[in-house]
Amino acid sequence: MKQRIVFVEDDGELAELIGGFLKSFEFEVEHLPDGSTVIERVRQNPPDLVLLDVMLPGKDGLTLCRELRTFYSEPIVILTSLNSDMNQILGFEIGATDYVVKTTPPAVLLARIRAHLRQTHTSTTAPAGPAPSGDRQALNFGKLQIDARNRTATYDREPLHLSTGDFDLLWELARHAGEILSRDHLLKTLRGIEYDGMDRSIDVAISRLRKKLDDDPNEPRKIKTIRHKGYLFATDIWWQE
Repeated sequence: MKQRIVFVEDDGELAELIGGFLKSFEFEVEHLPDGSTVIERVRQNPPDLVLLDVMLPGKDGLTLCRELRTFYSEPIVILTSLNSDMNQILGFEIGATDYVVKTTPPAVLLARIRAHLRQTHTSTTAPAGPAPSGDRQALNFGKLQIDARNRTATYDREPLHLSTGDFDLLWELARHAGEILSRDHLLKTLRGIEYDGMDRSIDVAISRLRKKLDDDPNEPRKIKTIRHKGYLFATDIWWQE
């Protein structure tokens, strides 16, 4: 069965070019020329991935991304000509899976889409990476419990509302508690791509996790930043609160 992409782009020529390229690799592509019907279409028939332009007539892509994330957990890839750090950070903050500029070669866009779909498929069939200590698929850190079988997490007895990518990141960090994990390791494990020195998606996702876990962003103690090395999930702080 073909994987389905909803592609929202007001530039008809570009939509035909990219859509045709993706179709040649056995994707089913539904093109929407503006944001007026996106929410309704995704609710009615959820695709495997949404490819979303930012500059759209009427409702812009970032607003659509934020609204989609209230009910849609599959990958959302922002495709835009706005190549700035602040726009990328904003896109990741509101739930985008990836941020790709329109000058990116179609073959690279295809590779990134495939990586996200591959990761999503893996996430729905098994926890990220091998489970620690034999077959353990649930981890207990005092106030924090993570269950990979059901893909749920609770903190201080309250459920954590996490996207697919954020749950996978939390599980990967937690199952390696006490170890420093580099951005390169996290990107390769979770998204199948190498760290290019510029990608901020892991940093932004870490920031989201810290907020949900009441971790001080100025002096984090639960998910620590290890300068020039990566991130470390603390092992004992959870029982000390």
